[in-house]
Amino acid sequence: MPAILVDADGCPVIDQAIKIAQLFSLKITLICDTAHLMQREGAETITVSKGADAVDFVLVNRVKKGDIVVTQDYGLAAMVLAKAAHPIDQNGRLYTTENIDQLLSFRHAAKKARQAGGRLKGPKKRRREDDRQFEEQLTKLIKRLIVPGN
Repeated sequence: MPAILVDADGCPVIDQAIKIAQLFSLKITLICDTAHLMQREGAETITVSKGADAVDFVLVNRVKKGDIVVTQDYGLAAMVLAKAAHPIDQNGRLYTTENIDQLLSFRHAAKKARQAGGRLKGPKKRRREDDRQFEEQLTKLIKRLIVPGN
């Protein structure tokens, strides 16, 4: 059975991920730094020291083949894919070997634009529809992983 690991710093779908994990009796672990302390019933929480990518390194060292990782970090998603696990973002988009290179290129171009003084639009305000989409896609992913032929 896969486990679910959540890059919990600033993740807007923690409660939804826990609810779905419980529906399928899957272990769920929230990983956050000391700036985002949290405890949720039904989930294990690992708190790491603050630092650039501290949560990412702990998470990638814990993830196993077939696990599910909830993250909005493209770099972390790439490392998760390299470990044959299944990253999904807070809107239900699955990161795949087919889309990760393009996403990483976009991130790199955006960083260069910001460093040059450019401004980019921030994310859109989160809607209930975004949560529903995440729940639907996470459920589909779990069913595909635990029920052969699904």
